[in-house]
Amino acid sequence: MATRLEKDTMGVVEVPEGAYYGAQTQRAVANFPISGLKPHHALVRSTVRIKKCAAQANMTTGRLDAEVGGAIVKAADEVLSGALADQFVVDPFQAGAGTSHNMNVNEVLANRAAELLGGKQGDYSRVNPNDHVNMAQSTNDVFPTAMRLAALELAEQTMTELAGLSAAFEQKGKEFDGILKSGRTHLQDAVPIRLGQEFAAYGKAIGNNRAGIERALPALRELGIGGTAVGTGLNAEEAFIDLIVQGLARETGQEVNRGGNLVERMQNMDPFVALSSTLKGTALNLIRIANDLRLLSSGPRTGLGEINLPAMQPGSSIMPGKVNPVMPEVTTMVCFQVVGADLTVAMAAQAGQLELNVMMPVIAFNTLFSLEILKNVVHQFTTLCVAGISANEEHCRNYLDQSVGLATVLAPSIGYAAAAEVAKESARTGKSIRQVILESGILTEAELDQVLAPFPLTTPGVHGKG
Repeated sequence: MATRLEKDTMGVVEVPEGAYYGAQTQRAVANFPISGLKPHHALVRSTVRIKKCAAQANMTTGRLDAEVGGAIVKAADEVLSGALADQFVVDPFQAGAGTSHNMNVNEVLANRAAELLGGKQGDYSRVNPNDHVNMAQSTNDVFPTAMRLAALELAEQTMTELAGLSAAFEQKGKEFDGILKSGRTHLQDAVPIRLGQEFAAYGKAIGNNRAGIERALPALRELGIGGTAVGTGLNAEEAFIDLIVQGLARETGQEVNRGGNLVERMQNMDPFVALSSTLKGTALNLIRIANDLRLLSSGPRTGLGEINLPAMQPGSSIMPGKVNPVMPEVTTMVCFQVVGADLTVAMAAQAGQLELNVMMPVIAFNTLFSLEILKNVVHQFTTLCVAGISANEEHCRNYLDQSVGLATVLAPSIGYAAAAEVAKESARTGKSIRQVILESGILTEAELDQVLAPFPLTTPGVHGKG
């Protein structure tokens, strides 16, 4: 591979010819061949936006030459339009605090800006990664700000998908509202419920999770940019801080603001702990619901079979005709990953020392990865599974008729002890509750019809009396 020589403060480095990144990025590539992954696209975009807004702010204060600043802005706009995406190459598991990521962006923008001014790659005499692109900034305020902006962007997308899933469940709740079935607690027969009530409850739970994510976002909108190295704002003018925050608000469309205490913004990863925790809670609910759907659709002959999930693909390499609940399965696996990522975020958040949390790269990776995979799987789960669920009404009715849980309804009329004896007799003989009651003569058929009228049993009240 053809290379060019670049020099940084540690010496000369060979950089691939044609690369827009430079010496510090190349050192990171050599030092951190850890995961084989590249930085999340949202983190790259957010960092580039910071560099663009910093250049604009520095030009406004008069600190940055307008020609150089204009070239940096143009280079940033090119990247934000999709150019040079392959030039952001530092592994997410990298040097503490994200210095390598920050320098990767600085070098790419500096080299492209130099080209725009008639220079060549690797010649930083006109546009320097540190002196110009990184002016009035530090990795220590750039990286956490980029994390916040990226998390806000992805969280809004994730919330949109969760709103769609909640609506899909609520729609099924309406569609299935007239279908009566046996409820189950402890995986044993319980009192009647409508299938629609089960699905409406799923929709409400997911809606609550979405609202929880939304409640975690305001703290992410308080930016620490301008704090530079330790939050004191060294080498960043007051005007610059206000200008860059205003610029980021315009650039991102987010209602971001200047953090009240920039030192605290540097030290504290609490906002990411809160966001990650809400993602974990969402994942736990999704696991529960996906497992319910697997149970309710189990069969088709030897399981519950109360609902049908859309058939997506053959389910076995050896058993012809087998179809598996693949969308609840993949949803569950993604949610396991999100739950595990939350522990990583928590451990990394408590690992900060004094003025800086150097574990920010792993917090960024796990938070953004969780948002990305959760967003994607919820979309697939909604469109390829929940939206196409149908009900087996006959199965639901048969289970209801056979359920010993109907004995609970008898308690107000015949007493708890007598109702328990009816339930045990039904379980012992296999006869339905109705059959045992009529054979025993405890109630007449007319009285029993009033007590066991199934639809009223799924609403509040003491039914069958008076």
